[in-house]
Amino acid sequence: MGIKRIQQKQLLSKIATGNGHGENSPYFDGWKAYDSDPFHSANNPNGVIQMGLAENQLSFDLVKDWILKNPEASICTPEGVNEFRGIALYQDYHGLPEFREAIAKFMESVRGNRVGFDPDRIVMSGGATGAHEMIGFCLADPGEAFPVPVPYYPGFDRDLRWRTGIELLPVACESSNGFKVTRQALEEAYEKAQKENIKVKGLLITNPSNPLGTVLDRDTLRSIVSFINDTNIHLVCDEIYAATVFGQPGFVSVAEIIAEDGVECDLDLIHIVYSLSKDLGFPGFRVGIVYSYNDDVVSCARRMSSFGLVSTQTQRLVASMLSDGAFVRRFLAESARLLAARHGAFTRGLAQVGITCLKSNAGLFMWMDLHRLLKEQSFEAEMALWRVIINEVKLNVSPGVSFHCPEPGWFRVCIANMDDHTMEVALKRIRSFVMKNKEVVVVPNKKKCWQDHSHLRLSFPAMRGGRFDDFLMSPHSPMPQSPLVQART
Repeated sequence: MGIKRIQQKQLLSKIATGNGHGENSPYFDGWKAYDSDPFHSANNPNGVIQMGLAENQLSFDLVKDWILKNPEASICTPEGVNEFRGIALYQDYHGLPEFREAIAKFMESVRGNRVGFDPDRIVMSGGATGAHEMIGFCLADPGEAFPVPVPYYPGFDRDLRWRTGIELLPVACESSNGFKVTRQALEEAYEKAQKENIKVKGLLITNPSNPLGTVLDRDTLRSIVSFINDTNIHLVCDEIYAATVFGQPGFVSVAEIIAEDGVECDLDLIHIVYSLSKDLGFPGFRVGIVYSYNDDVVSCARRMSSFGLVSTQTQRLVASMLSDGAFVRRFLAESARLLAARHGAFTRGLAQVGITCLKSNAGLFMWMDLHRLLKEQSFEAEMALWRVIINEVKLNVSPGVSFHCPEPGWFRVCIANMDDHTMEVALKRIRSFVMKNKEVVVVPNKKKCWQDHSHLRLSFPAMRGGRFDDFLMSPHSPMPQSPLVQART
């Protein structure tokens, strides 16, 4: 059977038989653990709680109410069925004009109407995943590279690398300044690539950041724009979390920066990736957008969009919904309010046992600092702790190593994909676990979450049978080799 298996694999392509998708990482392993034992408050109260999936479910009631009041927006209702024929037949792959116009207006609304967007520059794709791959194909050839500030979304390794052959290079960022992107770090990554004869074609940034939940300030964005203009490389801005900002400082789009007086930039180098998966909570709709200021990129991307179009039924519904200005204003305000409330509740719950997070004001997650729970400050210890959290605490949180974080002990925890009861259960499990496995003196303070908390005294009392230490030091819990770790060793 072994020989037959090898022969079968030889009949397939390298993509089919390789691991370019990156599925065997702790990021995806956590999803599998949840799928095999999902939490349900009544049917499976001891199951794994999904905190590794960045979904925005907090504002679904607003969407439901709008749909009930506007049944004609769907062709699958008596009120909209007369439009079924026209929508069901082939459409121009440019997208319905009303859809592109509605998306452009929504992008403007999310950015406070401080900047305009041209509907003719909007190219649709199957979610942000397809949009990133599309822009990758347009901008770079196999072997060429994009620097990316770390930590970054694990899916980029799949979206931008798997089928395109593009390389991603880490840009060093550290917790000492809140993982802020600096001009010096960008230059060092660029110079390192040049010394290694790697051609850099563009820079990829996420704003707001996944996994940090932070926004880039104007000065940082100006510095980034200046850097890509000086080096004549592209800038791809992932802005899919733009409407999840719930506090100050507010979101600033790269579109605003390049429109400022005194900012010099070749607009052909600027590209924005957007979607409705996070801001509206519609990941199942697969609405991804590439917005480019480069005419050739728009033309090429539009041809490529044939491989990942958004269904016209979805386009029609989305166009109708986003054309309702009153709904959009109400949704954006209520979503921000609910995200702020959830963030505050979760932060306070963690603080009860001395757990802190990076100070953030955006996103559907928090960047949780558990480095004081590590037996030693290593990625092996981080992975061991993660296995305890998955298998014993029954929470699917994502370890920092899967985000290429340069420091061990950070975990992304998603907080907007569950109801209030599930959140309370998750917090109870976290608090119980921490109190059983460390002694902590919590001193109320108002320091920023990422600052050092030297007042916390932590120790690890011996557990019955040494189970906790066994997990932390187990030789059977190897850390997968991330590109960042490989580069530094």
